Amino acid sequence: MRMPRFRKILCPVDFDRNSLLALRLAAELGREGKGSLDIVHVLALPPGPEVSLPFGKMEATARTRLERLARQKVGDAVRYEVHVMMGDPGVEVLQTAKRLRSDLIVMATHGRKGLRHLILGSVAEYVIREAPCPVLTLRPKPARRSQAVQKSGSREAARRSKE
Repeated sequence: MRMPRFRKILCPVDFDRNSLLALRLAAELGREGKGSLDIVHVLALPPGPEVSLPFGKMEATARTRLERLARQKVGDAVRYEVHVMMGDPGVEVLQTAKRLRSDLIVMATHGRKGLRHLILGSVAEYVIREAPCPVLTLRPKPARRSQAVQKSGSREAARRSKE
């Protein structure tokens, strides 16, 4: 059985550590498939009534940051193009995938659970449900218990020392 070759890969990036891992994987898949990579960053609109935002400046800053990131993480491994837009991240990712005729979306999840997930929702979940192509997601590695205990223990020790 042959593995499919993905030639048009879309990778949304929000600059967190997990999205950088997704970008690295997307670049590798693009290189192996001799394809191209579209790297997308969406400036999320704040909830509530319309406000005047300096989109031009925000867009320029995000584009500069995304281009630098692409040079560092993708380099010459695969042809790529960066895209920056403003809107609802899930909607913009889907519209971009359709417009560019992407045949794979590679994206990170934040791994939110419980109330945070209920309130904030999940862009990845929405994209998976509505995508016009396959979606490959990477979720964050859970913190190891010993690290979590050490961190909380050191916080407790710091608090006690201040008393």
